[in-house]
Amino acid sequence: MAVCSPATSLFCSGFGSSLRTKRFSRPAIVQKEDVKLSVSSVEPRQWRLRGSPNAFSNGTGPLDANESSLVVCFGEMLIDFVPTTNGLSLAEAPAFKKAPGGAPANVAVGIARLGGSSAFIGKVGEDEFGYMLADILKENNVNNNGMRFDPGARTALAFVTLKANGEREFMFYRNPSADMLLQESELDQDIITSAKIFHYGSISLITEPCKSAHIAAAKAAKDAGVLLSYDPNLRLPLWPSADSVREGILSIWDAADIIKISEEEISFLTRGEDPYDDAVVRKLFHPNLKMLLVTEGPDGCRYYSKEFNGRVSGLKVDCIDTTGAGDAFVAGILSQIAADTSLLQDEERLRDALKFANACGALTVTERGAIPALPTKEAVLDALLQFAK
Repeated sequence: MAVCSPATSLFCSGFGSSLRTKRFSRPAIVQKEDVKLSVSSVEPRQWRLRGSPNAFSNGTGPLDANESSLVVCFGEMLIDFVPTTNGLSLAEAPAFKKAPGGAPANVAVGIARLGGSSAFIGKVGEDEFGYMLADILKENNVNNNGMRFDPGARTALAFVTLKANGEREFMFYRNPSADMLLQESELDQDIITSAKIFHYGSISLITEPCKSAHIAAAKAAKDAGVLLSYDPNLRLPLWPSADSVREGILSIWDAADIIKISEEEISFLTRGEDPYDDAVVRKLFHPNLKMLLVTEGPDGCRYYSKEFNGRVSGLKVDCIDTTGAGDAFVAGILSQIAADTSLLQDEERLRDALKFANACGALTVTERGAIPALPTKEAVLDALLQFAK
């Protein structure tokens, strides 16, 4: 790879009054039918579902990595407070909508909404918001047995400013928050090594002990033959400096099998080079990488492998809030790769999978918040049929 790298807690009163008080209990893994999407070559193109064996064969046992389509998502889960009115500063916003979020958790829920199998590994506070987030994972059929609770730190909060065009700016409350305190000894190794894909971002690399837990979890997955999926999810305000962000993101770059980045992240990592230049993007392609995906918002995405590259157009929708759009895209593509990894070598089938992923991202921006806006597989398939007319 040409781009080189050197190897508050917050007490929130009032917001929790509507939540029910209860202790979280570890749920049994939910039995459900795992589905895989395939596309007919007949024109006009018809989308159909094809069933596959259940990923969760029983309620407690580990999954065989060769037979499972499980995607394990590692990292942060938090509460986003999204303003009810776009185009105002945080101080000017008249009210906020409480929405569960956090990029890895968004991906886990997104995959489950699409009929896939997913699990989340991370830490939240032993507080009302932490219990609420655990319940949300359970209600969305996400395996949350790898979730941990910290009695001494709060669940992370993020206040989001929505510009008039739906783009976002963030203000975080995490000094430290519980997600930063996950320890290697708290990892559920059975879930990690049972996955088909292990997905993560870079925020969990910022501080210890979570950084060491992240590195250990990724190594365990890699050693077990699990595909590693990486979405850097650039959040400059969370890091000490721009240089530390770049170094942190690139420190684990060469381990990933699949990487999803945005145009902004390409410019940042290449220190201002043109993100639309294929030669610039290829600088980020390391020798063991199977797929590099570049999201372009409403314009769709680009894809790069060793053998081929191209672009897939997006769906045009009315944008309300872009929160979670990239995570919905990741959920869409990983749900299909997990069901059949051979599409990474088949450009035609990959393009169909990326059309599906683009539709996932497009539908998500039509509602406020991340997890509340993530689409079902039926909604995505309906949207693809409508846009094909």
